[in-house]
Amino acid sequence: MSVESPVRVLIVDDDPLVRAGLSMILSGHTDMRVVGQAGDGGEVPAAVDEHRPDVVLMDIRMPGVDGLVATERLRRRPGAPQVLVLTTFDADEFVLRALRAGASGFLLKDTPPVQIKEAVLRVAQGEAALSPSVTRQLIAHVAADPVPARDRAGELLGRLSAREKEVALLIAQGKSNAEISADLHMSVATVKAHVSRVLTKLDMNNRVQVALLVHDAGLA
Repeated sequence: MSVESPVRVLIVDDDPLVRAGLSMILSGHTDMRVVGQAGDGGEVPAAVDEHRPDVVLMDIRMPGVDGLVATERLRRRPGAPQVLVLTTFDADEFVLRALRAGASGFLLKDTPPVQIKEAVLRVAQGEAALSPSVTRQLIAHVAADPVPARDRAGELLGRLSAREKEVALLIAQGKSNAEISADLHMSVATVKAHVSRVLTKLDMNNRVQVALLVHDAGLA
């Protein structure tokens, strides 16, 4: 999806105080605007239709529809906004399910405000945002992954051209489009085109899913 400044943000959390705090943090920046809030995952579809956010800042544990289910449902919709999970829970099953469901990032609520703001801007541009603890968990997950999963991941990556595979490997390293551009000596526009083809060939909807696949294949 095309994103213009300011980035439009929808905050989803069952705690009104958390919503108010995040709204104050994000609204203090001219390059983003909080356009709406929701207190439960079940309210997300209507809120997205009403406010048209670029990024949904999503909690996990909510009393009705939790953030994982809400993310899965939302990311199946055409033209869905990016989802950045912000939660106090970093258990492996939460992290992996959220990312495989299509979340573009996963941060803990004790993340410094400036880093939350930077993460929102990153995912708005289609890039990934993972806290260091989450990255460590993904590495541990891959180390324990069974061989069949690695074989399947390798087969999927076999769909890519040599150049597309290079781009996928750099995505898995957390590189931005600008960094990939510098590493591979190509324009940012060309990088974006390669990223788009990688997502299409792998039938995925964001860079985090590509990174997970590369990790599953044991290539990063």
